[in-house]
Amino acid sequence: MSPPSPVTLAFCPQAPVLLPVVTGSPGSALAVLRAAVSAAVQTVLEAGPEVVVVVGDGAGGVRFGPGDGGDLRGFGVDREVPFAGRVRPGGRRPPLPHLVGAQLLDDAGHTGSRLGVGPDDLAGVLRDLPGPVGVLAMGDGSARRSEKAPGALDPAAAPFDAAVAAALASGDAAVLADLDAAEGARLLAAGVPVWRAVGAALLGRPVTAELRHDDAPFGVGYLVASWTAR
Repeated sequence: MSPPSPVTLAFCPQAPVLLPVVTGSPGSALAVLRAAVSAAVQTVLEAGPEVVVVVGDGAGGVRFGPGDGGDLRGFGVDREVPFAGRVRPGGRRPPLPHLVGAQLLDDAGHTGSRLGVGPDDLAGVLRDLPGPVGVLAMGDGSARRSEKAPGALDPAAAPFDAAVAAALASGDAAVLADLDAAEGARLLAAGVPVWRAVGAALLGRPVTAELRHDDAPFGVGYLVASWTAR
């Protein structure tokens, strides 16, 4: 049996505030977040992946590729966002995490192959694709980190995100795989399905990890990390 292909991952928020077209000139907190995300994405691309997999929740078993795309009209921006190449009539409409991931790749100058999948599809894709493979793992932490957060303050939100941040910093796939899905849903932590899938897919593999960002400037936990799995 051949060894698994090397995988380089960028854990990125799925928030559209990452995109300058949505928010324009950023404040200091958002500028720091965007810089961390940009560095994580560049790390993936510098590894020379044969394909970059964008994994996000909401795919419903559908895979996304050339011709698929959506838009940002729900965020006050009349802008079409192709997932890969030009949007074709009748193309599938990826969920927000995949659109944000695709735009991050475009902003980084990536013109190579990309594939959009849901969490349940990740392990199979990583098993079947020839390496090396890049992954953008899209998802936010809890949206209950402050009184003004989308879900209002919950005292369990910060400790939950802190545990995820510690796992991302140490490269602990087992902790990610074992995250409490029900508690993640209660705390409005949109990234939990993706983090669990990444953890399960990489169990037992040596991981080099770097936590690049851990903050909640708008009451939502934004975590950014880089992993390399051998």
